[in-house]
Amino acid sequence: MQITAQITSKMTIRPQIFLILALLSPDLSFGNNLNQRLDGLFSEIQPNGPGCNVGVIHEGQLVYQKGFGLGNLELETPLDGTQLHRMGSVSKQFTAAAVLLLAEEGQIDLAADIHAYLPELPDYGAPVSVNAMLGHFSGMGDYDLIAGSYEGPMADNAIDLRSAAGGPFRLGNEDYLTIDEFYDVVQRVPLAIEPETAFRYSNLAYFILSILVERVSGETLRDYAQHRLFEPLGMTHTFFSDDPVEIVRNRAYGYKLDEDGRYITDMTNLFWVGDGGLHTNLSDLLLWDRQFYAPTLGANPNAFLALMNEPNSDLDARGARYANGQFVGEQQGVQGFWHAGGWLGTSTYYGRFPSRNTSIAMMCNDASLNTESLIERLLHIVLAQPEATHP
Repeated sequence: MQITAQITSKMTIRPQIFLILALLSPDLSFGNNLNQRLDGLFSEIQPNGPGCNVGVIHEGQLVYQKGFGLGNLELETPLDGTQLHRMGSVSKQFTAAAVLLLAEEGQIDLAADIHAYLPELPDYGAPVSVNAMLGHFSGMGDYDLIAGSYEGPMADNAIDLRSAAGGPFRLGNEDYLTIDEFYDVVQRVPLAIEPETAFRYSNLAYFILSILVERVSGETLRDYAQHRLFEPLGMTHTFFSDDPVEIVRNRAYGYKLDEDGRYITDMTNLFWVGDGGLHTNLSDLLLWDRQFYAPTLGANPNAFLALMNEPNSDLDARGARYANGQFVGEQQGVQGFWHAGGWLGTSTYYGRFPSRNTSIAMMCNDASLNTESLIERLLHIVLAQPEATHP
């Protein structure tokens, strides 16, 4: 399925260094010329088109916070580092944090079969633990199992979801499903592979986790995260967007190039959450980042932080592991935690590198940008220098 390939490519970052990195000078200085080097990297973004907000966090402070391009083409509003962006799969670590808080309270057993909490899910023929779902190790499928294009061992059970007009259902901005309607569909989706046999990325698992939070807490994921995550951390601009018609002030609108090379609006009309749906900005992401160095969430913040960073999957195809909404491994030779996200009109990245006390965030509203290349070059500029040269 074409859209599945697009989603997957946006949600993962390959660890191989792009050839273009060879063109960058090895004589790097992270200090005074950081602004100059990063400004140069993003100078390829045209000022009259969509672009990116970019932040570098070091020792708990935003040492770089800038925008390139426009946040709204109709109003010609520039990106200035403050806009709210739809974060795509970077949202998953916030969903995982909500689940782990409920686990800390004793309301969720991470080792329990998901049917203990959501008995209406289909009989998978084997236990599927909450922890395996958090680690993409559950065997659950993805959007391809809803489009009739899956060719794996469960192909005969895949769902060929149709639009209201009878054609193939278009996941994006054409056809529409409410959260409840989408959950009705997901309840019919079989496993793609046997549980806990291989890493298999599953957006559907993280959507189901949002239903788990709601069922156990009595609040939607949006409300629970607001009360237990965002308000305690002072993240006043962050929320899970589950309302397709609400006003989002200072939002970066999404765009892409059409076949004629002209920008068109590229915004989703699907507003289920868990696998995505989080909106935030660089200043709030800074507050989230600080939580990983000076934890305050949970009854035992240090234990909660350790659990958040504990891998709950086997190795994926790139040699990384997965820990509650974060890939764990090396980028540019530096151990870290990271995730990328992408959906219509949005492409994002957030990575933490504790040994450098440095984190990197990039939020773009142009689906046509080669953001994988931008991220690799951004990582190279910020991370590929001796630790002693860091501020």
